[in-house]
Amino acid sequence: MTRIIFPLLCAAATLFASPTVAQSSGVLAADAPDTYTVQRGDTLWGISQRFLNEPWRWPEVWRMNREAVSNPHLIYPGQVIVLDRNGPTLSIGRVITDQKLSPQVRTEPLENAIQSIPVADIEPFLNRPLVLDESTIAGAATIVATENQRVFMGNGDTIFAKDITAGAETWQIVRAARPLVDPVTKETLAYEAQYLGLARLTVPGKPASGEHPEVPATLQIVNAVEEIGPGDRLVRAEQPSNLSYVPHTPSHDLDGRILGIYRGVAETGRHYVVTLNIGKREGLEIGHVLALHRERGTVRYDGDGRKETFDLPDKRYGVLFVFRVFERVAYAMVMDTDGHVSVGDLVRRP
Repeated sequence: MTRIIFPLLCAAATLFASPTVAQSSGVLAADAPDTYTVQRGDTLWGISQRFLNEPWRWPEVWRMNREAVSNPHLIYPGQVIVLDRNGPTLSIGRVITDQKLSPQVRTEPLENAIQSIPVADIEPFLNRPLVLDESTIAGAATIVATENQRVFMGNGDTIFAKDITAGAETWQIVRAARPLVDPVTKETLAYEAQYLGLARLTVPGKPASGEHPEVPATLQIVNAVEEIGPGDRLVRAEQPSNLSYVPHTPSHDLDGRILGIYRGVAETGRHYVVTLNIGKREGLEIGHVLALHRERGTVRYDGDGRKETFDLPDKRYGVLFVFRVFERVAYAMVMDTDGHVSVGDLVRRP
């Protein structure tokens, strides 16, 4: 439970609107309302879309600082979002109730808070090791045997693994399933791992000593979503990620492409997850918003008595929100699009 004192919240919120946005004539949506009452299931992105032409710029126009915007637990269903067109700025007003207004402390469960983006759509991607590079695969622990030498295991079964390092009790079981290939260079950037389940260490292993071979560690499978067997890999379970993200545009130009769409389809749409061929090494960050572009190709013009070739300008047709970044690849959610999203499409700084 968390307590929020609304009069103090509004009074303490600091002005964060940038002069660039404040002076921009096109920042507000044509049909922007003066107020909006937050509904269950809303997101900050969706709320800001009601007011702004570029909803990812909400941290620049909310009347609060970046740290406050990054904490979604400040905004709950029933609160009123107020638009000041002079800024323009958005601020949090009072909660709509049928009771007589008076100073009060309002208590809300944390799970009722408004999130930045639709977290339920990306939660499976946040805490699982979905991307492995060759060095990670080589250094991962490996299942070498199963109880009673069974071929495949499930919940509650015992497995034995080598290279289990000290200091970790919980391990994720994965299988390096699909190479992530750059659509331009055809280079394999990483491998998308198939998540198989979760195991808990019960008995540590022992290194080889003299004539005695290594004794593998003993683990119990606590959750299996696929069949598990010898040869599957284990990596340390990651800590739960912060599910709050503040969108921002990159400070430098980025030029990447969509190298894959989750579950292997060729095209997708809004609120689906795609894989990008750029990552930390290109300066990509969690929270970056990128524009989607589609190449129109090249045409030949035979008029005026001569033949000419022209490269048609790319078409911008949507935006992505980057929510997880690896060294050479990243995952992003399609937030807005006026057409289908395809493998090979361009992603750039908006």
